[in-house]
Amino acid sequence: YDDDDDDDEVLDQELPLTLENVEKVLDELRPYLISDGGNVRVEAIDGPVVRLELEGACGTCPSSTMTMKMGLERRLKEVIPEISEVIQALPSAPDLTLEAVNEVLDGVRPFLSVAGGQVDIVDLSGVSNVQPVLTLSLTGKSASLTSVRQEITQRVHRYFMTPGLRVEWSP
Repeated sequence: YDDDDDDDEVLDQELPLTLENVEKVLDELRPYLISDGGNVRVEAIDGPVVRLELEGACGTCPSSTMTMKMGLERRLKEVIPEISEVIQALPSAPDLTLEAVNEVLDGVRPFLSVAGGQVDIVDLSGVSNVQPVLTLSLTGKSASLTSVRQEITQRVHRYFMTPGLRVEWSP
């Protein structure tokens, strides 16, 4: 019983960012996840960014983003202030490549061409970073329609499910 009190005291003070300390904080939160049929695993620590994978029922739960941000991230940042962000790793998402982006865009291109428009990839950068950026170009009559840009952006986000992915539009 004294050991439990010691563990609680450790988590009441700030700790440096290490895998062991992240695991200590997660161990405090795991019983809540396990009671809902899930768990959490540290996928990577990249500088001040911690990438976690929700497992089991938690990985596919509609509330997983809320669990990640309001539960896990909040508590981790309280105990380990060095952490700038906690992001959710999604293992089943396809790799973000030019070929895969073109596959997504191919689903939209026929509709755009009928309307006299075209969408092209300008740049894909930062794929191995926390916040990759996909820059697209939309030309033709539909280029000024915000709804077309929003639809393409949503399709890209739904397909890749990459946290932090930014879709930008070149002028």
